[in-house]
Amino acid sequence: MTNKTPSDRIVFVTGASRGIGKAIARRFLRDGYPVAACYCSHPEGAHELAAEFPAALPVQVDTGDRQSIRRALYNCTGHFGGPVAILVNNGAIAQEKPFLDLMDEDWDRMLGINLRGPFALAQEVLPDMLDAGWGRIINLVSIGGQWGGMNQVHYAVAKAGLINLTRSLAKLYSRKGITSNAVSPGLVATDMTAAELASEAGRDKVDSIPSGRLGTTGEIAAAVSWLASDEAAYVTGQTLNLNGGMYFD
Repeated sequence: MTNKTPSDRIVFVTGASRGIGKAIARRFLRDGYPVAACYCSHPEGAHELAAEFPAALPVQVDTGDRQSIRRALYNCTGHFGGPVAILVNNGAIAQEKPFLDLMDEDWDRMLGINLRGPFALAQEVLPDMLDAGWGRIINLVSIGGQWGGMNQVHYAVAKAGLINLTRSLAKLYSRKGITSNAVSPGLVATDMTAAELASEAGRDKVDSIPSGRLGTTGEIAAAVSWLASDEAAYVTGQTLNLNGGMYFD
């Protein structure tokens, strides 16, 4: 299905109200795609996108709740008149907490939002992608999911699981025209990373980046945009590392 234009492919971006997610949504909108700019509890950024781009639809969704996901997808498809063709699982939570202080509730909430949410979203959009014979699933993971966590072990575990989910979906559905890839940022200056970057360990990480700087949200958005394009049709099951040389896979 390479004769489609961006306006024919609906994009669903979770966590699109701030940081990396907002940059991703803005990039797709600038490229001419209709975009469901999803948020959980901070609607301002999604509504800013809608004020800037007529093709942006703010959509509230709690990715830890299957019924909320279904309502969000229903609102999206009803508004745009078609199913989601490109799913970007970006929405996530972070928590700085020593391993021995983690509670079961911390663990369950982290994996419920950061891993079960993308699993549920993929399940919900895949039937329409299979019917169309074309789809893109792009998961935002993390360098922490590749080299392990110290003060966010549950976050690292969830992201490691998401990398494996990405590969598993690629094995299952690439032959059907649906690619599944992950984008793994290193350190990027966002609200979510502010606590880590303010710590001594975080400052040491920045000092150790071979490129000598933090990544930008625009650089992450550009990688996601490319993976969603027809040019990347033969790329699937991959984890694209954007970390300035912090980690070599």
